[in-house]
Amino acid sequence: MTSFYFEHQKIFLAVDCIIFGFDDNKLKILIGRRQMDPGRGEWSLYGGFVRNDESIDEAADRTLYQLTGMRNVYMRQVGAFGSVKRDPGERVVSIAYYALINVKDYDEHLLKEHQVEWVNVDEMPHLYSDHNVMVEKARKLMRQKMHTEPVGFELLPDLFTLTQLQRLYEAVKGEEVDKRNFRKRIKDMDFIEKTDLIDKESSKRGAAFYRFNKKVYSLEPNFKL
Repeated sequence: MTSFYFEHQKIFLAVDCIIFGFDDNKLKILIGRRQMDPGRGEWSLYGGFVRNDESIDEAADRTLYQLTGMRNVYMRQVGAFGSVKRDPGERVVSIAYYALINVKDYDEHLLKEHQVEWVNVDEMPHLYSDHNVMVEKARKLMRQKMHTEPVGFELLPDLFTLTQLQRLYEAVKGEEVDKRNFRKRIKDMDFIEKTDLIDKESSKRGAAFYRFNKKVYSLEPNFKL
């Protein structure tokens, strides 16, 4: 480190990860009890401080990997949160990111190791500092993105039914969608392919499984739902 800027106040820089999942037809978020002071024991997002040798994106990638053990996860920056009194410990500015993962891909032992759990986002408790504000902003951004890009498939398994897909969009939007119109738009999209496989577990009638074809979508990336 150099001796420049010694006359200026030092500020801590952190990242916070807002990790969304979809399970039991509900939009979930991964949170846990804070394990450090101040705020020990309060519900909180998972985050950490940016190191001297990494960018904020690298810090977010590292933090996400530490919590999930997953690489190449869909993640986007939400924004900076820098209210003067947002952290009672020190002057801390945090950059929030949201990530979308398939709950079934998350290793169960990591839940216990990091003492975190999946919580229905609509029943989310009060979180430490301004973390609730971060989550609401992330959800708004995700909702906007899902209308123009097929990011919702990050939350689903490789094979899914149209009912699962519809329930996902309803959970993100917070309201019901018209089943007939929804399915008509989906079936007009060449990159959402119907397979010969049948869901025999969650569907009494045996609903067909579909899959998202990334290669086909890349040739003609036109998505509006």
